[in-house]
Amino acid sequence: MNRKNEYGRVVSINLSRTKSVRKKPGQEGLLIKDFGFEGDAHAGPGVRQVSLLALESIEKMKKMGLEVGPGDFAENITTSGLELASLPVGTVLEVGEGSILEVTQIGKTCHTKCAIFRQVGQCVMPEEGIFARVIKGGKIKAGDRINVRTQS
Repeated sequence: MNRKNEYGRVVSINLSRTKSVRKKPGQEGLLIKDFGFEGDAHAGPGVRQVSLLALESIEKMKKMGLEVGPGDFAENITTSGLELASLPVGTVLEVGEGSILEVTQIGKTCHTKCAIFRQVGQCVMPEEGIFARVIKGGKIKAGDRINVRTQS
């Protein structure tokens, strides 16, 4: 599969000053190099500075009867048009007017089952969410294009 021309869109930017809660959806956020989103509890050094989840994954949970939307899975960026979980580690995502993320992890281990898992016995974030580090910061907003480049 050739990913050189693949792209998606930012649906929302979701932030929270507290960990272990749903994030509040918004229209924009400021990415800080090697840190994450300004004002987000999960920001900091390391490989999981920013989390992304596709709107298509959220729609799967809606079909199971949940009333969920962007930010409810504690993802920072809700996307559309990309199969995030199929992107290999090392993939570069160019977002908006020059912000750059590098995919560092696909999925996560969910040690404490979240409220969504307890409600329906399944959650999409551990399998379909991805994590990235900020290579180049900047302001990003809902509607921004996400260009995908795989490392060669």
